[in-house]
Amino acid sequence: MAEKRNIFLIGPMGAGKSTIGRQLARQLHLEFFDSDTEIERRTGADIAWVFELEGEQGFRQREEKVIEELTENTGIVLATGGGSILSKESRNRLSARGIVVYLQTTIDKQLARTQRDKRRPLIAEAENPREVLEELADSRNALYEEIADIVVRTDEQSTKVVIDEIIEKIGL
Repeated sequence: MAEKRNIFLIGPMGAGKSTIGRQLARQLHLEFFDSDTEIERRTGADIAWVFELEGEQGFRQREEKVIEELTENTGIVLATGGGSILSKESRNRLSARGIVVYLQTTIDKQLARTQRDKRRPLIAEAENPREVLEELADSRNALYEEIADIVVRTDEQSTKVVIDEIIEKIGL
């Protein structure tokens, strides 16, 4: 891992990227970043507001820029937004600049983990969140798999077990 000192977490909303990333970074003594949190910090507004004001396209442009800048660091764990892989440039940067860990989860787990979270603009106002999550999975899962170096399921495992599996698969 000498040449690839970064760990990038990808996957759908509710997969556990932020929670796992924060604890993984702490355990490995690396700096943690969350691309959504970084966008909020830079804009001074929450993601839902950015989506409302600029639309998804405006948000994705901000996300691409944040990922470009954050992936230039070394020795970080980065939790990306679920749609960050929609950008070919972001996929290329993530793939080239670190170890990409795809955190897989089921639609049922996503629903359970996100049902009370109003900060997720793609499902917050959805009439049928399950349908939205299924559509997102259909359009994104192949992109997650395309750039993943490692795939870890997060459904029925504790955060600690997932972190241990990531560390083992990376070979640390």
